[in-house]
Amino acid sequence: MVTLGLLLLPITFGLLGTLLPAFGYLPALGGLDLSLEHFRDLLATPGLLTASILSAVTGLGATALSLGITLVFVAGYAGTPTLSRLQHLLSPLLAVPHAAAAFGFAFLIAPSGYFIRLVAPVFGIDRPPDILIPHDPLGLTMMAGLVIKETPFLFLVTLAALPQVDLPAARRLAASFGYGRIAGFVYLLWPALYRQIRFAVYAVIAYSSSVVDVALILGPNLPGTLATRLVQWMNDPDLSARFLASAGAVLQLAVTLGVLLAWFGLERLGSIVLGLSRERGRRFVRDQLPRLMSVLVVVLIGCVVFAGLGILAMWSLAGLWQFPDLLPQSLTLRSWMNALPRIADPLVTTLVTGLASTLLAILLTIGCLERELQTGQSGGDKALLLLYFPLIVPQVAFVFGLQLLFIGSGSEYRLAALVLVHLVFVLPYVFLSLADPWRALDRRYEIIATGLGRSRFSVLLSIRLPMLVRPILTAAAVGFAVSVGQYLPTLLIGEGRLSTITTEAVALASGNNRRVIGVYALLQTILPFLAFALAILVPAVLHRNRREMRV
Repeated sequence: MVTLGLLLLPITFGLLGTLLPAFGYLPALGGLDLSLEHFRDLLATPGLLTASILSAVTGLGATALSLGITLVFVAGYAGTPTLSRLQHLLSPLLAVPHAAAAFGFAFLIAPSGYFIRLVAPVFGIDRPPDILIPHDPLGLTMMAGLVIKETPFLFLVTLAALPQVDLPAARRLAASFGYGRIAGFVYLLWPALYRQIRFAVYAVIAYSSSVVDVALILGPNLPGTLATRLVQWMNDPDLSARFLASAGAVLQLAVTLGVLLAWFGLERLGSIVLGLSRERGRRFVRDQLPRLMSVLVVVLIGCVVFAGLGILAMWSLAGLWQFPDLLPQSLTLRSWMNALPRIADPLVTTLVTGLASTLLAILLTIGCLERELQTGQSGGDKALLLLYFPLIVPQVAFVFGLQLLFIGSGSEYRLAALVLVHLVFVLPYVFLSLADPWRALDRRYEIIATGLGRSRFSVLLSIRLPMLVRPILTAAAVGFAVSVGQYLPTLLIGEGRLSTITTEAVALASGNNRRVIGVYALLQTILPFLAFALAILVPAVLHRNRREMRV
């Protein structure tokens, strides 16, 4: 109940804190009567329709592309060494925050970026071309940036669900009837597999349609997406803009719900098309080309992210680096030395918030899983929906309401509030990462210990936790990475008093100092990688003489 309360109450109160000002009720600013005035002002805002359509299209398009790439690749190569090898390439990408990946991508494809520099000698280019690549008005760059981050996430979620279906039997059955690898997988396994991952897909839709940090780095500016317009209104010195921002947050919620409804329609349409194709016996035997293309796209996604991180590192150390030179004329630590005095406070806030929210999430998750073992009830789809609920509801729709509630309460415990808000987003990822290993541990160890007179708490401390130290630390690393990447909750709850490496990095997006951006974005990436490194090294040291305890 405590865990459910920490997940649902902030969202409930946050939505309430958004809805009431949207309808004019905010006594602190003189709003005492309910009305639709602020919605009328919102609808009269220039560019609102374009911003809303842009948010919906980029969210729907990025999700469809990411899921399509994942489906074709997994369908073509599930159970093969190729999938295992590429899993090792894509797994580290989860540790890369969205903002850092977006900065790296922008540095690669910008008019003066590295890709243009590579082809400049061939085409005789001596100055950056006058084309708008990041911040293009159609949002294509933003959509591509979302795809390179969401595809690895959906890929790994799909791999986690793959053991729930009988892949070898389905492969043999499809091959015996002459079906291609992709067609056999889609006909026999995909419906059941999609049911396992559908909430993750909905979370991607909600995030992509309401994202702020990636939109600020890669998205259009005039007008921006709806979420970026809302952040501008929320930070407006004119406090009366809070009413307009609340109305806009309600509109953002409606836009995301509209995209989800559109996706439900696509699910139904896809089910009908799949059924018709299966009934007509379409075998799609010649699927070598889509299989090859899926591999190339997956490899390209991994290479782009790692290349972007490499460019960030080069810019953070670059001296003079003129266009179209492929390498800087000198390397220097000047950018790091200049940034270090300003990094200290955001770094401390990042570490404290990340570690505190992750520790709380681990304790709550272990408590829930232990309770589940005692009662034998997992909750099924309802529990899974509750876990994904904070990820499906757009952040801007309820975090803004939480900000108003914290301001109205007069509380000075801003850091504690920030930790609790981060916990709302960290807890689902920690639970989903730890649940399967926790449930899979052979319970005969505990039965023997209990039979020897040990209490359940003693069994937990002496048997289950030591044996599951690797999954626990991995879940903690995932939670810490999620906390490090939180931009909007930190921006709104911190109110400028508390800043993290992520908020500082995104704030630099409007500037043009690539060296400073490189420092902050690279540091933002290093922190989660250190957490994952510890999650690998610590169990290896603890279990170096106890191979049978490795789980």
